[in-house]
Amino acid sequence: MSVVVAHGDPWVASGHHLCDRDAAGRLVPTPDLWRAFLARPELVPPEEACAAEVALHTTLLADPLRPVSGADLSALADPDARENWVHFLRFRDRVAAMPTLEAAYLSLFRGSVSGIPPLFLQMLTQLVARAAMEDVGDAFTLRAAEVLFRPQRAAIRQGALLLADEEWLEGLSAGADLGSIGRLLEEAGAPPREVEVEVLSEANAAEYPRRSDTHDLALDIAEGRPGQHGLARALERFVAHVLGERVAIRPAAVIEDPDWRWHVGLDTEGTAIANDLWHGEAVEQARLARILWLGALEFADESRVLPRARGKPVYLALAMDAAQRVRCKPQNLVAGLPLLAGEEGA
Repeated sequence: MSVVVAHGDPWVASGHHLCDRDAAGRLVPTPDLWRAFLARPELVPPEEACAAEVALHTTLLADPLRPVSGADLSALADPDARENWVHFLRFRDRVAAMPTLEAAYLSLFRGSVSGIPPLFLQMLTQLVARAAMEDVGDAFTLRAAEVLFRPQRAAIRQGALLLADEEWLEGLSAGADLGSIGRLLEEAGAPPREVEVEVLSEANAAEYPRRSDTHDLALDIAEGRPGQHGLARALERFVAHVLGERVAIRPAAVIEDPDWRWHVGLDTEGTAIANDLWHGEAVEQARLARILWLGALEFADESRVLPRARGKPVYLALAMDAAQRVRCKPQNLVAGLPLLAGEEGA
């Protein structure tokens, strides 16, 4: 398999350039990163906002980490705005309390994310994933990494197993044909769309960084395709960056292991199906067909691996739901890999 190197800076919209780096290459947020969060439409005061909300936003732009009191929040006239600010400030304070964004990611997902909007968690995950992909030139690995923080729609047709960005699909004009993905969306109850889906290939791979923030390229993760291996490489980089564990991941067609010891579902559906299989329960073929990608993970250094899992692969499963949606949860790797408790490696 040849590799087309994609030169450029992918995912500029993530705001990674608004972060400093520590000695290990992990992200340290700057005030400008918090200003980018404050520029989100969910936090910019609308025209009808009260003076207290405008003042809160203005002072935070000047000093994004300044303390905000209960009295400051109580002064907001709009209860919805007050709730938005409570959620944002809870997120800001928990992230700012940690030395890096990666440490904050681990703290949040090993603790509780209750009360933190999914949008902010998605933005944090994208930043961490972008740091993990630093210096990666393979467009298929980079596009596969989008699955870690962007919901996808899946389509299976004529030997291809395509993932397309859900938000990009939903932003297309109605009334047209998107090929196989468009037809699957229509079957799932969504209106047909009118734009052709372009699939990442060696012919257009060099364009990926320039187009990465548009999320308009589908990825083929069918067996033997570059996207199948790209997802394995993306997960390797993510685990190494966040957990400090060097791992090798190989795509797998099926799990045929009489001594199956450990697995991690990469999404809710994949977790449920893998759990049922591991317990020896019968799984209907239609449900089994929702599994889109399987991988076998092996640790380079097993000194931190739980004794019962040492010397055995950890199986990974990514699946779609009944509506062909793919909601990857990379935080499952944080909580689910068979590692002894302790500090992450460097």
